[in-house]
Amino acid sequence: MFETKSWVEDAGYARALGVSCESLTEEQVRLQLPYAEDNANPGKALHGGCAASLGVIAAQAVTRANLGADAGPFHTAGMQVNYLAAAIGEDVHATGTLLRRGKNMCFVEVDVATDEGKSIAHVTSMVRARFGAEAPQLPQSLGDDGAADPGPMGPHIGKLNFGRSRGLSIDHMQEGRSRITMPLSDANADAGGGMHEGAVVALLDTTGAMASWAETGPGPYKASTPSLQAQLLCEPVRQDLVAYGRVVQRDGDGFWSDVEVAGATDGRVVARGTVLYRIVVPEE
Repeated sequence: MFETKSWVEDAGYARALGVSCESLTEEQVRLQLPYAEDNANPGKALHGGCAASLGVIAAQAVTRANLGADAGPFHTAGMQVNYLAAAIGEDVHATGTLLRRGKNMCFVEVDVATDEGKSIAHVTSMVRARFGAEAPQLPQSLGDDGAADPGPMGPHIGKLNFGRSRGLSIDHMQEGRSRITMPLSDANADAGGGMHEGAVVALLDTTGAMASWAETGPGPYKASTPSLQAQLLCEPVRQDLVAYGRVVQRDGDGFWSDVEVAGATDGRVVARGTVLYRIVVPEE
């Protein structure tokens, strides 16, 4: 258990967020995250990437505690995050519970809630153990057309608290498409020195949201992420990442954006997913 607790708390990304592991067994973990401005959107709302990251860390912790360190390396092969409410300037915690254990995988449910008991996100994950198997052959990203126009919003997004803490660069944000790069830094790394899965999912979340904003343009709108799905295709990689987002469906105030996350050096896809984003445009 000590090794798993160290994996949680010794990661640069977890330290940057302020995550601590309060309790851990083979079947359940409880994580604590105090409020911090660097984890918040404007208005002190917890960034959706932070809530998703707690889901990632909790599911990984339960899996590692249950299967043992020798079962690694590990990766979150699939996860679903449903955002239920906002945490505004509040401390939050995450409780991860084992649903089922297989030979090389664990299914884990995570509830992220405020310390007052309000559930803000529900996460289900399947974490896969590779038992020392060689890294998989990853597909080559198709990338995009290379346009570099961050639009009116892009220059400001990377300066906001969470984006600045991650070192995000909004390279393109026009006509329902977005491209964001994230460096491999200590503040984004796991305990082994690779890109932390929580940071990867946060990048995916942000890229999908920015693709939606690239569809509407800025305005006095209300926006939020109701849901995201993500699949991480391999164990953490040791390189900067670039994420490509594009809106594939719009239905009223709902935007579905497909996101592909690839290594900035080799162009191999390390994660993919879909972000459902909501932008409420006032009626004229």
